[in-house]
Amino acid sequence: MEPIQLITSTVTPLNKKNVDTDQIISKEFLKRIERTGFGKYLFYHWRYKEDGTERPDFVLNEPAYEGSQVLVAHENFGCGSSREHAPWAIGDYGFRVVIAPSFADIFYNNCLKNGILPIRLSVQAVEEILSKPTYQVTVDLPNQQVLGNDGAIYAFDIDPYQKKMLLNGWDEISLTFLYETQITAFEQKRK
Repeated sequence: MEPIQLITSTVTPLNKKNVDTDQIISKEFLKRIERTGFGKYLFYHWRYKEDGTERPDFVLNEPAYEGSQVLVAHENFGCGSSREHAPWAIGDYGFRVVIAPSFADIFYNNCLKNGILPIRLSVQAVEEILSKPTYQVTVDLPNQQVLGNDGAIYAFDIDPYQKKMLLNGWDEISLTFLYETQITAFEQKRK
């Protein structure tokens, strides 16, 4: 995983509540076995018409938000089933940060395990951010702040263990490799 320190990006405003994992990545795209290639299916039924052409009024299809790494939505983001494909699609699309007032617990943890920083901000803070078109922010994980280009500062909390994992770009497997010397010594001793 790629470490997260500072991310400066235009915010993609997804002005919706209760976005469930089936809306994030629809069930017909879950047949894939690899973790990549899901970005093109992110919010598929909102992004595309039945004939496969883009819906010009959906935020991901607007040129102003191309390349955005920060997605902002309303409360209860990632509710529904526990599919890990949802953070895979979000990350594969290019989002490194998702900001919302609240998240479904399993989705929140799946984001952390897949190198995506989920940030909980108050409803008021999220509404302020969503009200500003093409709003530019810097997400500062070391200082746990979202800094707006208008001087606004939004502080957020994160578990110290999860923060360390994201700052270093570690998942559980890379964390295990930090103890490779001790594991090898144990295995040698066991023989």
